[in-house]
Amino acid sequence: MSNEAFKAALARLAAGVVLVTAQEPPLDPDDPLAPAGEDVGMTATAFVSVSLDPPLVLVSLRTGARMDDLLDEQPLWAVSVLTESQRHIAGRFAMKGRISDRLLFEDIPYVRGEATGAPLVGGALATLECRTERRVIAGDHTLVIGRVLSAHLPSAEGGPLMYFRGRYRQLG
Repeated sequence: MSNEAFKAALARLAAGVVLVTAQEPPLDPDDPLAPAGEDVGMTATAFVSVSLDPPLVLVSLRTGARMDDLLDEQPLWAVSVLTESQRHIAGRFAMKGRISDRLLFEDIPYVRGEATGAPLVGGALATLECRTERRVIAGDHTLVIGRVLSAHLPSAEGGPLMYFRGRYRQLG
């Protein structure tokens, strides 16, 4: 089977769009004057619920990507379930060869998660804070399974942002 046939077949599967975020640890955790770590974000469509008891979710990350490397050393991360009006956020954090993450977060409203310190996007349909339970290498991706530490519903406005046939879409 060709990669093109595989990608074309899976492009027919609609998926919700989330922003996965984490905060890099400080450069020198023993020095209170050391600069804080940078916030990092990544758009993902391969995100699913795994278990209700305990509450577990899974995100698939390209092995060696910045977020994969960060979550290998930082066990705390967060997910914001994006609304159809947040397409610009999804596009911004999905760009290849993008600008620094600090600039990407600059004009996006967010709060810091109490459990993780990671950015949680304002107006998201839902936000989850997680702690990595397990990492599994699967082909060219790493499956990161996280225990959900907190879940909130900051917005009931609008529908979910979807990804289908290679484009962002909305329901209806």
